[in-house]
Amino acid sequence: MPSLIHTLLFGKFQTPSRGIATDLGLLILRLGVSLPMMNHGFGKLTSFTELSATFPDPLGVGTTVSLGLTVFAEFFCAIAVALGLFTRPSTIPLIITMLVAAFIVNANAAWADQELAVVFMAGFVAILVAGPGRISMDKVISH
Repeated sequence: MPSLIHTLLFGKFQTPSRGIATDLGLLILRLGVSLPMMNHGFGKLTSFTELSATFPDPLGVGTTVSLGLTVFAEFFCAIAVALGLFTRPSTIPLIITMLVAAFIVNANAAWADQELAVVFMAGFVAILVAGPGRISMDKVISH
């Protein structure tokens, strides 16, 4: 019997009663959180050299590594989620990045400075739990 973690990342939560409206809703959710996230990541990717010296280092791994991990999550993982490709595993770096942004980098900031990261995180957690839906590359490659 697969573990809960394995089921969350790779399992199929779809039931026969799941309709097209649910799959369209999941597609809209995936695109609604991933496309803006890709924009955040793209800005960091195109300004990598300028940002690498001053980027926050909340985990103590160095500013360049922190920026690289953030770009990986915000740009590359967001592309995967938008496509519905390796969707569940791709949400993990995004969720972690948003947790760090909201509650470590902006820990002492006003709620308004944490809010967007929390909203993104909630969307990615919903995708992790619900899966990508049938309108996804994961569905195409699983059959």
